[in-house]
Amino acid sequence: MTVGNMESAQLFDAGSKGRGLRATRELCAGEVVFAEPSFSAVVFDSLATQVCHSCFRRQAKLHRCGQCKFAHYCDRTCQTACWDEHKQECAAIKKMGTWPGENVRLAARTLWRVRKDTGILSDSQLVSVDQLEDHVGDLPEEALKQLKADVNTFMEYCSYGGKQHPVADVSHILGIIKCNGVTLSDQRGTQAVGVGLFPNLGLVNHDCWPNCSVILNHGNQSAVSSALHSQRRIELRAVGQISEGEELTVSYVDFLNLSTDRQKKLQERFHFQCSCKQCSEPAKDHLMMAATESEGNKPSADKVKEVTAFSKECVEKIERLHIEKDYHEVARLCRDCLEKQDHVLADTHLYVLRVLSVASEALSYLQSFSEAAGYARRMVEGYMKLYNPNNAQLGMAIMRAGIAHWHAGQIEVGHSCICRAFGILIVTHGPNHPITRDLESMRMHTEMELKMFKQKVCGEHTTRDAALISSF
Repeated sequence: MTVGNMESAQLFDAGSKGRGLRATRELCAGEVVFAEPSFSAVVFDSLATQVCHSCFRRQAKLHRCGQCKFAHYCDRTCQTACWDEHKQECAAIKKMGTWPGENVRLAARTLWRVRKDTGILSDSQLVSVDQLEDHVGDLPEEALKQLKADVNTFMEYCSYGGKQHPVADVSHILGIIKCNGVTLSDQRGTQAVGVGLFPNLGLVNHDCWPNCSVILNHGNQSAVSSALHSQRRIELRAVGQISEGEELTVSYVDFLNLSTDRQKKLQERFHFQCSCKQCSEPAKDHLMMAATESEGNKPSADKVKEVTAFSKECVEKIERLHIEKDYHEVARLCRDCLEKQDHVLADTHLYVLRVLSVASEALSYLQSFSEAAGYARRMVEGYMKLYNPNNAQLGMAIMRAGIAHWHAGQIEVGHSCICRAFGILIVTHGPNHPITRDLESMRMHTEMELKMFKQKVCGEHTTRDAALISSF
């Protein structure tokens, strides 16, 4: 699909939700509804030296901008491609002697571009970037204090030469970033590395069980001819059949939360009360808090309450240690927690799933693949009862399970999981995404290993049968 082509979507009045986008024709699962380059985007401060500021790929060795000493790039090609975005930022950082946080840097890039090109970059952009909702009037006191602090930092950052931006404009753009900023992932889709503004995507409303997903396509700057280069862009992809006239939706939060917790997160950041079917009829909530049941026997309510409280405290410790990469201690705590949860909390319980997820990852890192595979299998079984069949998180979890089984020598199960993951991620990410290409390669490898294994077993059976016959 051509970047910027909006023929499959149109703006409409979505009633109480405000503006929205709907399909102009029938769409199939995996189809790109539209692709949109970022109006502006920045790498997170914490990853400024590890991620290319142009294509947002993680790289081991990056080239630093010789002027500001802050921006890093894959190579000269990426640096040249990003110069138009970085030029004023580079001068401001040099004069200030340091760099502000990502929200202030993104606001500056946005306003510089609005001043240079206006808020609309092409005919396919449905609204100006400054026409997106800011919800500044809905912010609580603490958030307003932070907003004012960011405005002051912005004014200092952009005070060196040139026309000053009005405080109201700066506040408005920072509010837009808070409500509409899209988290950008690295090329493997495993880590958030930056944030950007995409005006058309900002018009797509939320649903906890959406009909679309969003992925970042990092583009291609490696071709010798610049005419063959492609832009960094998001792709909105249909995850199921979408009828003509049906509203296009994405999920602003992970579905793997209780409906009340999802609503709280949506209210705090996006300032609306979700009324989708999954929130008004929360059928999955009971699974996310379920206790075990065997032949009609259930643990007592007091026991469930006790283990749930223990699990909550344990999960907080596990996640903290996981961030610190203390994998041996993570594995130990996970085993203890899972033992305590056994015969009390069901495998669809949120705390069980969180422990299983971290346990499988930590044990894979420690190369305890058989144990990791067992936990990953339980995690996937729980996820499949909760997530949409074409959910990207489900696909990634099945991929992890497949890799764990493969490394554990359980080739048949590993191959099966990798094939299932490929079937999901080809829909959510498309055939050219690095993750999908990696999966295709793994699928070919496991298929070849499986054939070799079956041939070996068949050969052993033939040799054994021949030996038995000769013994008579």
